[in-house]
Amino acid sequence: DVQLVESGGGKVETGGSLTISCSYSEYSSSYCLAWFRQAEGKEREGVALIEQDYTRVYADSVKGRFAISKDNNKYVLRLQMNNLKREDTAMYYCAATPFVCPTTVRDRAADFNYWGQGTQVTVS
Repeated sequence: DVQLVESGGGKVETGGSLTISCSYSEYSSSYCLAWFRQAEGKEREGVALIEQDYTRVYADSVKGRFAISKDNNKYVLRLQMNNLKREDTAMYYCAATPFVCPTTVRDRAADFNYWGQGTQVTVS
C-alpha cells in the first residue's frame, strides 16, 4: 500500500527557510517521488522530483533555493526551502508514481498516481 504523509509546514518570513517532510512506505521506496504545490486559486504545479537513481529535477522558479532529498532507510522525502518568497505560499503535496520519472516537473501532476494530504506553507 502506498501512503504518503506530509509534515513540517508552517509560517515563515520572507527570506527564511523551512524544511517539509513526507513519510512514505517501504513499498514505494523504489518509486519516483516529487513535491507539488497549489496556491489558492491556481493550478497544482510541480516543484521538484527525485528519480530512482537520486537524479533531481527542479522547476525554474525554485532552482537554487529548494533542495529535494530522500532517505530510503527511514522512508522520508524532504524539501528544504531557502530564501522563501511570498509567491512560495501554497499547500505542498508529496506525490509518487511507480513509473519512470518525467523529465520535467512543473506541469506533470497527471503523471503521479499517489498523493498525500498536503501541508501548508505560508510566507509573509
